[in-house]
Amino acid sequence: MKNLFPILTVVAAIFALWYAGSVALNAPWAHDKAQRAGIELTTKELIADTMAQKKPKLPPPHQVGAEIWKTTGAMVAKGRAFSKRSLIYHSWITLSATLLGFALGTGFGILLSVGIVYNRTMDMSVMPWVIASQTIPILAIAPMIIVVLNAIGISGLLPKAIISMYLSFFPIVVGMVKGLRSPDHMMVDQMKTWSASKGQEFWKLRLPSSMPFLFPSLKIAMAASLVGAIVGELPTGAVAGLGARLLGGSYYGQTIQIWSALITAAVLAATLVGIIGMIQKVVLKRMGMA
Repeated sequence: MKNLFPILTVVAAIFALWYAGSVALNAPWAHDKAQRAGIELTTKELIADTMAQKKPKLPPPHQVGAEIWKTTGAMVAKGRAFSKRSLIYHSWITLSATLLGFALGTGFGILLSVGIVYNRTMDMSVMPWVIASQTIPILAIAPMIIVVLNAIGISGLLPKAIISMYLSFFPIVVGMVKGLRSPDHMMVDQMKTWSASKGQEFWKLRLPSSMPFLFPSLKIAMAASLVGAIVGELPTGAVAGLGARLLGGSYYGQTIQIWSALITAAVLAATLVGIIGMIQKVVLKRMGMA
């Protein structure tokens, strides 16, 4: 309960600012309509108009909530949960690319981090390139990846997963390198006095010591992977996925559709990060690190 009150206060403040912003941004259109109709709006009528426009600049929360319900709960009630108009369907398309990209990025990042820690040549050569790779905007790379892979006959899920992997492997590499190097020299020397092999040192000392560093990296990687999946859907021409919903909304000026897709993506990311957080608590507790 102590943590709940501050959270609710922040959420209430966000909603208040959101409604105030909706009134401020949507008011010019309401005044324009009233001027063309030759009428003058009262403050109450102005606020009511800004809360119910078909294509508002900033849709208020209740319009976004109604759109989300219309494309999720209402679709489920009609038995059309995986209709192409359903956000559940588009969320699943994005989620599948996110999870595959996250798995590829995690595996690739862990392998790179092990190589960097145990091989000085990789440490001096690969690590700078890993850092430099993140300076290139993903929006510039994503279309090239899609086009090149399509040219060799690879399309669908894998190209989007590769874009997700590109974003998600970096925090894994940084976190795992820091974690694998976290044991101090006394611990490493103690393993040597026990005649421990490199493999035993890795599995018994370095890998367990890296767990508190790995899970925060996984949370960042999961969020980055979701962003990568959404970006990867943009060059495909608004076919399917939350990125397609965003692109389709921008084509036709459907701001309510854009915001509903954004909120759905945020909820999906929060859910995935929360699942990793729960796994983190269980694993670290069993390892005596909680």
